[in-house]
Amino acid sequence: MSCTRIFTEQKRKKRKKELVLTWDQVSRLNEVLTEAVPVHGRGNFPTLEVRLKDIVQMVRVRLEQRGITVKDVRLNGSTASHVLVQDIGWSYKDLDVIFRVDLPREEEFQLIKDVVLGTLLDFLPEGVNKEKITPMTLKEAYVQKLVKVYTEQDRWSLISLSNNNGRNVELKFVDSIRRQFEFSVDSFQIVLDSVLSYYDFSEDPMTQDFHPTVVGESMYGNFAVALDHLRNKLIATKRPEEIRGGGLLKYCNLLVRDFKPTDEEEFKALERYMCSRFFIDFPDIGDQQRKLEAYLQSHFVGEEKSKYDYLMILRRVVNESTVCLMGHERRQTLNLISLTAFRVLAEQNAIPDASSVTCYYQPAPYVRDLNFSNYYVASCNQSIPTWLPCN
Repeated sequence: MSCTRIFTEQKRKKRKKELVLTWDQVSRLNEVLTEAVPVHGRGNFPTLEVRLKDIVQMVRVRLEQRGITVKDVRLNGSTASHVLVQDIGWSYKDLDVIFRVDLPREEEFQLIKDVVLGTLLDFLPEGVNKEKITPMTLKEAYVQKLVKVYTEQDRWSLISLSNNNGRNVELKFVDSIRRQFEFSVDSFQIVLDSVLSYYDFSEDPMTQDFHPTVVGESMYGNFAVALDHLRNKLIATKRPEEIRGGGLLKYCNLLVRDFKPTDEEEFKALERYMCSRFFIDFPDIGDQQRKLEAYLQSHFVGEEKSKYDYLMILRRVVNESTVCLMGHERRQTLNLISLTAFRVLAEQNAIPDASSVTCYYQPAPYVRDLNFSNYYVASCNQSIPTWLPCN
């Protein structure tokens, strides 16, 4: 194959992965970027009112002043999906922003963290004495999650700023990452550079006749196909065994929101891959519990009524598709999900009367977590019904 033909083929594939946003989509993007989002402080620290466009512009400028070139900035995840299709059955959660940068050394990670924490000082209300506030203090007050990955194939870091309503501002700095999506419907990235330049150089509000050209890209591959999946609430993925956790929790989240697999038979096999990878990454019951609790906390804020249905779907998938565990390990995981579901019902005061509730497994002695143990004892003292075996 000639070099010209190879180059033409690469351009054709790139075009298929990209699409220019419509005015309606650009308008929604503008709303997301200019909306004030609270970053909640712990203890006595005040809430910061942050607009995404402001913090992104400030971080980018300061990184480049410190010698780190930002190739581009992208909106990612459920927020990008919301921009492309407004009503897809769930409200967008975290505000995920990707800064594409070079991270040849680990020293750059510390520099990035210093820049982000230093930027938070500018959002503190007037009257706050900033001179005595250290970066460590700001981290403890406002950072929900701090991640650094530095391997041959993956070099990226994440700084997540706290929001009590589950809408964290997540700033991700990526040099290289092997897997950038779980399913086709969350594979979208919207390049923000043209919009940020518009904010820099124009004071006029955007209109249908005067707005920047914005390009979206699908990491899944064909943009039109992925967008069709999003509009029609279809589930598709590639090689789930490459995803940390197998995409199992996200898959069940899509199912509870009435998304359907593109191919039922294919997904029966894929479910086994998802479960296998999940138990490889989270082999210990304590790890599974922490992962499940964190997922529920971050993905169902304001949607507590969906938690029980979600857990029942997760339990069904694990029960039907887990082939890599011994019998007692499988029962242990199913028991954990059942206990969590039962607790969710109790928290919602949704348990009608004892005779109408069936639970699947008697709590096992190896569930040693104090929260579960104390909860079960307290529940038993409230005349909770007999626990019946499922299988």
